[in-house]
Amino acid sequence: MVGEGEGRTNSLEDLKKSEEAKAARRAEVLFKAESRRNKLLGLWAAERMGHADPAAYAAEIVAVVFVTPGIDNVHKKLHADLEAAGKPVPLDEISRKSQELFLLAEAQVAEESGGPSS
Repeated sequence: MVGEGEGRTNSLEDLKKSEEAKAARRAEVLFKAESRRNKLLGLWAAERMGHADPAAYAAEIVAVVFVTPGIDNVHKKLHADLEAAGKPVPLDEISRKSQELFLLAEAQVAEESGGPSS
């Protein structure tokens, strides 16, 4: 009978490890999708501004969250940069574009990693 208890413990430990691995994978996909979304937002804004180096601007947008975490800071920078370039876009439009591009980025990252993101 001692063997039965050990089997359940191993099964519970295996289940716990499996759930932890799924959570870690989901966190990784989320991080990659957020970074991809920020890159896509940067490219979108760069196009609207007629930026000379869209890839460099997109990289700058991706880096924003490492200096001041949060998507609101990305939105504020985009808003300020677009306004400074004479191509103002309301914050609510930037937010909608951000949500749209997040869905696209999440699907792209999930596809690249071999499965659904959830």
